[in-house]
Amino acid sequence: MPTYDTVVKLRKIERLYYKPDGSVLVKALQGVDLDVPSGQSIAIMGASGSGKSTLMNILGCLDRPTSGEYTLGGHEVATLEDQTLSKIRGQQIGFVFQSFNLIPQLTIEENIEVPLYYQRVSPTERRERTLAMLDLVGLSDRVGHKPGELSGGQQQRAAIARALVTKPSILLADEPTGNLDSQTGNDVLALFDTLHAEGLTTIMVTHDDEVGKRCQRVIHLKDGLIDTDKFNA
Repeated sequence: MPTYDTVVKLRKIERLYYKPDGSVLVKALQGVDLDVPSGQSIAIMGASGSGKSTLMNILGCLDRPTSGEYTLGGHEVATLEDQTLSKIRGQQIGFVFQSFNLIPQLTIEENIEVPLYYQRVSPTERRERTLAMLDLVGLSDRVGHKPGELSGGQQQRAAIARALVTKPSILLADEPTGNLDSQTGNDVLALFDTLHAEGLTTIMVTHDDEVGKRCQRVIHLKDGLIDTDKFNA
C-alpha cells in the first residue's frame, strides 16, 4: 500500500458520560489510538454500544473527547474553542447521515447550497458548485425538485452532494445505506467507490459486512476499544 499523509490522528481518546452525581455512567471510548492516512476508505464496525457512533461524532468534531488528543489535518482540535472548531469542521469534513437530513421545504439545489451560505460563498459560486455536484451524483435532471419528490436513493445522493460541495478532505457517513433497499444501496456505495478512487478519504460507520468488504480497512470496536483480535490495518 502506498504511503499517505495522515489526515486524522487519535491518541488515547476517551469519552465518558457522567451521572448527575458526578460518577461515571458509561465509558463509551476507553483510550482509542487511530491514524487515518489521506485517501483511505475505512469502515468502523461493532455491536450496538461498542462506541461506533461516539467515535464518529468525535471524528466529525460534533463531540469532544473527555481526554486524549485529536489532530485533524494538522490542527489539534480536541481543545479548540467552539467557533474555531466549527470553522475547521466546515472546511475539512462532509457528513452523510442515514436519515438524509434534507430540509423538506427547500429544493435539492437549495439544500446543497446551505453549507456554502454559512461559509459566505458568493451566490454565483454557490450555484456553480451546486450544479457541478448535482452532475457528479447524477441528479442534474432533478433541479427544482424538493426532497419529497425524490426516491430514497436520490435523496441520499443529494445528501452526498451537499457533503461534497464544501470540498472537504474527509467524507464521514453514518450507515449511509441503512434506509435503502439493496440495489439502491449498492448504487450509493458505487458512488463512494468512485469518490475514494478519486482520492477522497471516506469513513463509514456500518453494521453491514458487505459495506466493510468494499473498504480498504475495517476498524472493529468492542467495549469502547479497537478490537485487536479483528484488527485490519
